[in-house]
Amino acid sequence: MNRPETAFALIEYAYAADGLAAVDRMLKRSPIAVLKCGTVHPGRFLALVGGTVASTEEAWREGTAGVDVADDVFLPDPHPALRDALTGDLRHDDHEAMAVLETSTSPALLRAIDGALKAVPVRLAELRLADDLGGRGLAVLCGGLTDLQAALEIASGRIGDRGELLARSLMPRVEQTLLDIVSGGTRFGPCPVREPEGAEFLPAANGE
Repeated sequence: MNRPETAFALIEYAYAADGLAAVDRMLKRSPIAVLKCGTVHPGRFLALVGGTVASTEEAWREGTAGVDVADDVFLPDPHPALRDALTGDLRHDDHEAMAVLETSTSPALLRAIDGALKAVPVRLAELRLADDLGGRGLAVLCGGLTDLQAALEIASGRIGDRGELLARSLMPRVEQTLLDIVSGGTRFGPCPVREPEGAEFLPAANGE
């Protein structure tokens, strides 16, 4: 998956029945790898496929033809950081500032983040697609404040005017406690207790 010609396509189907049938057609049509597929909130089906540019484009066209697609994206030359995130090899480091982008669909998020990463020297700290987000997409970017401001503008422009941008935020100087939390991911369940110096928190005695 580290070859320069690697491409990705992410298709969000309105119905699982359509998505399963489309994945079957894509596999029969083109020598692509199914990196991940399955149901996501709110009752949709997400399919991420990859391969060479030619085979992925052929599969993407086959997978989006004649079905009810909520959104889709074809990335013929994804940014290396985005490629790493999609294949489960995203690395964290220290940050100066942080920006967060939230979209209504996962393909919209990939369009936005790929464009921002290619245009501005920022780092991708987290990428989440649909799961535990009610079907939304969420990305966390880190870097210099000016670069992050530019990245948010570029990302918003790549999303377009279809109502896919739900929210965005920019934090100039992030507290170290929050940086530590985000470095482990933004999911609520696995988030550990963090008690910065001076925190006024009294745990229950003897489990009471």
